[in-house]
Amino acid sequence: MALQVYQFPCRSDNYGFLAHDPTLNVTASIDTPEEGPINTALEEKGWRLTHILNTHHHGDHTGANIALKERWGCTIVGAANDADRIPGIDVRMADGDKYQFGSLIADVFEVPGHTTGHIAYYFSSEDIAFVGDTLFALGCGRLFEGTPEMMWNSLQKLMALPDETIVYCAHEYTQSNAQFALSVEPGNAALVARSQEIDALRAEGKPTVPTTIGLERATNPFLRPMSENLQETVGLSGADLVSVFTETRLRKDNF
Repeated sequence: MALQVYQFPCRSDNYGFLAHDPTLNVTASIDTPEEGPINTALEEKGWRLTHILNTHHHGDHTGANIALKERWGCTIVGAANDADRIPGIDVRMADGDKYQFGSLIADVFEVPGHTTGHIAYYFSSEDIAFVGDTLFALGCGRLFEGTPEMMWNSLQKLMALPDETIVYCAHEYTQSNAQFALSVEPGNAALVARSQEIDALRAEGKPTVPTTIGLERATNPFLRPMSENLQETVGLSGADLVSVFTETRLRKDNF
């Protein structure tokens, strides 16, 4: 695998990610939740920051853009349709675009819902996706700006990736997400087992991120509106998938 990913905690529950291509010695920060930990991580790895790949405009994802750009002179990449909210943006990307990062290529997906200008970066040669706040381990982003239909369409784009795709999501929400997931799909044996594994990891202070597309398809309720068990629990047996997803998201908002 050519792309090296270094994960570290930021803020109260964010993760920072450095993506490094040793072939051409370029390094990207996936979003910029907090300047200090990012610079510390760069120093630990001996890497020079050349890029920032922003997923969306929220402050815990772009808050250190300007400070890092002033220090490192890095190139900031973000969504074309949200460029006015991405501090310091240099390169504007749209759905279906490909971004050359060192010797690697990232496919860009527009995945709105959490915000209207959210994008994800998929390195197909590496089986790696950086998804920001669209998809979480056992969850999905709250719909601050988009509609349920919009988010379900975005999640379907990510669900179509190969099962082995490693998914780097931006927050450590998994334990609470698991509690909710069990409340709406209690008959999912894979979910029950995963919840126990998550509890054990968190008891040891270990991260539950990254995850994989296959694992999420099997256990994440927001990717499973077709589940008969979930439909029955939320009182929508046989309903269309958008309606089931909408009710599931509403229940999570009030959980």
